[in-house]
Amino acid sequence: MPRQGLGKRVSIRDGLVSKWSYGGRMTSPTAPARRIPEHVHRRRWVILGVLILSLLIVVLDNSILNVAIKTISTPAPTGLGATQSELEWAINAYTLVFAGLLFTAGLLGDRIGRKKVLLGGLAVFGLGSALAAFSGTPAELIGFRAVMGLGAAFVMPATLAVLMNVFEREEQPKAIGIWAGGVGLAIAIGPVTGGLLLEHFWWGSVFLVNVPIVLTALVLMLWLVPDSRDPDPGRIDPVGVSLSVVGLVLLVYGIIKGGQLADFTDATVLATIGAGLAVLAAFVVFEKRSTHPSIDMAYFRNKVFSAAIVAIALVFFALLGVMFFAVFYTQSVRGYTPLETGLLMLPLAAAQMIFAPRARLLVNRFGNRATTTGGMLLLAAMLAGFCLLDGDTPIWVLEVIFFLMGAAMANIMTPVSVVIMQTLPREKAGSASALSNTFRQLGGALGIAVLGSVLSTAYRSHIEDKLVLLPPGLRESAGESIEATLGVAARLGPRGDALIGPANDAFLHAMHVTALGGAGVAVIGAIVVGLFLPGRTPVPEGDEKEEELVSTRD
Repeated sequence: MPRQGLGKRVSIRDGLVSKWSYGGRMTSPTAPARRIPEHVHRRRWVILGVLILSLLIVVLDNSILNVAIKTISTPAPTGLGATQSELEWAINAYTLVFAGLLFTAGLLGDRIGRKKVLLGGLAVFGLGSALAAFSGTPAELIGFRAVMGLGAAFVMPATLAVLMNVFEREEQPKAIGIWAGGVGLAIAIGPVTGGLLLEHFWWGSVFLVNVPIVLTALVLMLWLVPDSRDPDPGRIDPVGVSLSVVGLVLLVYGIIKGGQLADFTDATVLATIGAGLAVLAAFVVFEKRSTHPSIDMAYFRNKVFSAAIVAIALVFFALLGVMFFAVFYTQSVRGYTPLETGLLMLPLAAAQMIFAPRARLLVNRFGNRATTTGGMLLLAAMLAGFCLLDGDTPIWVLEVIFFLMGAAMANIMTPVSVVIMQTLPREKAGSASALSNTFRQLGGALGIAVLGSVLSTAYRSHIEDKLVLLPPGLRESAGESIEATLGVAARLGPRGDALIGPANDAFLHAMHVTALGGAGVAVIGAIVVGLFLPGRTPVPEGDEKEEELVSTRD
């Protein structure tokens, strides 16, 4: 088999990946025949741009929502008066539908064509965005966010699957790095765009802005992007999909309810969480026995693949759970506007854009294990760094934390995504992409639910004794979140001023506790990738001479 890369061995598939490397220059004198049609190969970078635009829409929506959640939590007419648990559901309704249907969407793309699935997903996402913009209640917003999640489920895996089918193997790592950098671009654009919209328009504009972008992407997709499919696709698994969605909804509902009540021993909470775990266990058993499972459990027998999947889940568990409270810190405690909050998040996005396309260089030099473990440890340190933040901490400290978090994410996500995508044959690219994104979204949903509940519980326990003079009904609602307390304080007028200082102190305490929880999860991720991801691929003596020759030519 010909070798490719700077003296590294190419992957050798035995059903699952054993070794892989970032691509580069061919070291063998005979290059393999190109598998991509010439007319597609010529416009591959333009196609990548269209795919990034489609990805941009999905990520942009969530990053815009990050700066809008405080506005949505304020009473009408400024917002919808959503409680913290309703805000969590507005985020998780999208995420759970997204995660629950990703693998089915990947299989449909493999079966009927990735381009068709992309077009349909974009159309549904655009419709859901328009409906969400005109929601009249938090319940309506939650429902329309679920519609948006349905559309996004068909967009995300298809973009990466198309990428894998328009780039030759040696260019795939570079393309995936640029694709990952597109996530950073969306994270950069989203908060600033959201802040600008909220300064000049009503809160629904943060969703309505998706519609013209969707229309542009649809036109470019029809014109430029080729279709592809798996010649031997898997069958759809409605029972498995239903079990996974029901199990996840029950689990997340129980976790959020426990945080809302500040009591995880409540019978309803325990019953709901237990039922969710039981349904998810039934899902695993069913998938193992099914002849056409949604998720082929055999993939997880490979330790490298499993470690990469777990790493993605843990990273997003920690990151999204912590980012959920960052907006309340900047806007509620520090008094920044939504636009200023968006600008404060730019270092996080800038670091991802800078480092994601270059992560392959670190992997070439140090290997997957060292690069990814280092990224995980840096992320853990920065999450713990939130404990340094108080009501008067210089804001540049937050900016440094954000920048280093972005750098850590870039050097985790790019190599881990390449490991996962090169595990399965090109024909199964939709399935590989769906698995990667499923666990990414599941990790994020559970992170928001678990760490959001930790935040609620810690806040309520710290503020309760300051609310004793309020009527019982008002005391219960005021203790749910900092926004709820500040809302009650505003309604009380001058008498409520005494609640503002304690509310800030209680939130900072809760934020520090939650940040340490996120850091602990990131440390677990570092241990997983440190134990199971491969290091540098050893280079045989003959290949070293070839590598020296290639280096000389460079």
